[in-house]
Amino acid sequence: MAQNDTYYTATHLMAVTAGKALKDNKSVFVGTGLPMIAAMFAQRTHAPNLLLIFEAGSIGPQMRTLPISVGDSRTGYRAISISTMHDNMSFSQAGWTDYGFLGGAELDKYGNLNTTYIGESWAKPKVRLPGSGGGNDVASLSHNFIIIIRQSKRNFVENVTFITSPGYLDGPGAREKAGLPENSGPIKVITQLGVYGFDEMTKIMKLETIHPGISKEDIRNNCGFEIIIPEDVPTTPIPTREEVQLLRELDPTGMAIGK
Repeated sequence: MAQNDTYYTATHLMAVTAGKALKDNKSVFVGTGLPMIAAMFAQRTHAPNLLLIFEAGSIGPQMRTLPISVGDSRTGYRAISISTMHDNMSFSQAGWTDYGFLGGAELDKYGNLNTTYIGESWAKPKVRLPGSGGGNDVASLSHNFIIIIRQSKRNFVENVTFITSPGYLDGPGAREKAGLPENSGPIKVITQLGVYGFDEMTKIMKLETIHPGISKEDIRNNCGFEIIIPEDVPTTPIPTREEVQLLRELDPTGMAIGK
C-alpha cells in the first residue's frame, strides 16, 4: 500500500489525483484542506489558467502556500478580485462555475453528501455536523463537482441520513426533476483506496482506478453499499517525486498532507 512507500503517502496520492482531475481554463469553487491544495497543485502544473473561487470572497488568486481556510488572507494573493460571499456564491447560480470540490461525513451510491447530522432525529442527533455552508449551492449549481473523502463502511452508506449536497438523488433524471441544471452532478469520488466515477445508465458509483496495493476486496469491505466494480480495473498512477515535493512546498506545515 502507498503508505509503505518511502516518498509518498495515500494523502499525497489523493491530492495529486484530485488535482489532475481539474482542467485548464476552467473555474473551480474550492473548499478548505485537500480540495485547496489539489487546486493549487493543478494551477502550478498542468492548469495555470485555472480560476480559483473561494466562499469568503477571493477570485482568481495564485497562492504561494496553503491557507488555513477559505477566509485566510492568503487566498487573496494576486487575486483578480476580493469580492463577497454573496457574489461568489452567485457565480454558481449564474452557471459560471465549472467544478466544485466537496467532502462530507456520509456518501451514498448516487453521490449524495451529508454534512448536517447523523442519527434518528434532526432535533436530537447522535452527531451534529457543520451543515451545508456553500455545499448545497456548489453541488446543486456547479456544472460538475468532485468529492474527496476517506472511505470506510461508516461513511460510505446505503442511505445518507440527510442530503445536504445533492448528487444524483435517487437515480437517473432525478436532478432534472428536482429543477437542477441538466448534465450536472458529481463526476468523481477520490478516496484513499481508489477513484470512482458514476455509471452513465444507473448513476451508481463505479470504480475507475484502484490505488497501488489495494484489492477489490478492500474496496468492498470499506463500502456500505453495492458498488460497481468492473472486471478489469487499472491502477491509479502514483505521484512522482517532483509532484510530492511540490505538495510539500505548497503545504510546508503539513496541514493537509501531513508531515
